[in-house]
Amino acid sequence: MRHFGHLPDDVRARLFLEQPRTFTARSEPAVLATALGGTLYSPATRPALAADIRKQAGRGVVSMVLCLEDAIADHEVDAGERNLVEQLADLGNDFTDCTQDHPLLFIRVRSAAQILDLAERLGPVGAPLSGFVLPKFTPENGGAYLAALTAAEAATGRRLFAMPVLESPELAHLETRREQLFGIAELLAGHRERVLAVRLGVTDLCSAYGLRRSPDLTAYDVALVAAVIGDVVNVLGRADGTGYTVTGPVWEYFPVQERMFKPQLRRTPFAATAGTARASGEEVRRRIIEHDLDGLIREVELDRANGLLGKTCIHPSHVPAVHALSVVTHEEYCDARDILRQERDGGGVLRSAYTNKMNEARPHRAWAERVLLRAEVFGVAREDVSFAELLSACLCG
Repeated sequence: MRHFGHLPDDVRARLFLEQPRTFTARSEPAVLATALGGTLYSPATRPALAADIRKQAGRGVVSMVLCLEDAIADHEVDAGERNLVEQLADLGNDFTDCTQDHPLLFIRVRSAAQILDLAERLGPVGAPLSGFVLPKFTPENGGAYLAALTAAEAATGRRLFAMPVLESPELAHLETRREQLFGIAELLAGHRERVLAVRLGVTDLCSAYGLRRSPDLTAYDVALVAAVIGDVVNVLGRADGTGYTVTGPVWEYFPVQERMFKPQLRRTPFAATAGTARASGEEVRRRIIEHDLDGLIREVELDRANGLLGKTCIHPSHVPAVHALSVVTHEEYCDARDILRQERDGGGVLRSAYTNKMNEARPHRAWAERVLLRAEVFGVAREDVSFAELLSACLCG
């Protein structure tokens, strides 16, 4: 797998100073956690699920969740399980002849018992599976989830990752949040090698208060949600070796609808892309606004500023924006390399290569290391290549 591997070689050469590196499902956990990008959710009941997965892989999706929980009705669970076994068996044929790359695949279960049951039912056809998403994860139910995952690993002889979802009312409620977070941290610490990322279930957190943000607002405009995100990152996203990758919340909107506020996407960056792809920069901007992606773009930027990486996606149109925003800019790359070089030379402060900021070696070291890991996975844009041009290439081919 490789981010932007679906683009022609000449397009990637034009866009990237350092191209994204390839990785596999067997790569180091830190690489895979960074590489998740826009994780596309799909109901496990889809009759053409294997074909859908192949199609999305061809469009640049590198991680997917096949959902047996909130995405399907209660009476559909048995049919969803049977469909998963059949569809993963179909995908397993691609692994046999080594002709197809697929996204990292995870199953979102409803209970701990489902994990071992599905692993045993899948047997050898579970080769495409990378792990399980654990919904409504708490200190009370988390131990059973992780024990089941350990048993599934032993039964299948394969590495399987966990992605717990933090979305319980106890996490939303102020009086129980602290106990929940430190209980989860203690529980996950005993299974660090199996925890690929911690995911945030903002829709469920909002439901505890009857809230729902509009497409004109981000999760960070909802004070209650912003407070929970800050506390989760505070406890579980630390850069001291105890933290995990924390992924951004889902963006719920994709249909065209009447807007209350003006679009937040400036015209200037897109005017510069005209002529570099089959659609003009203004056409790309129009498509972004039509699909409410300008709000998504703003939220991804705020995710990054608040220590989150990657995002839950419920529509394929969201993935290119998440990936384009994950590419390391030329300025970030220069700063990160200079900071680490200065740190190796004994620390201190230096002016950035772009002469617009101070780079302080020791305080900025963890940031720089994360930037260079992201550069390995998503690549480094050329100096004159903007996010708008990256997104234009993804949308227009």
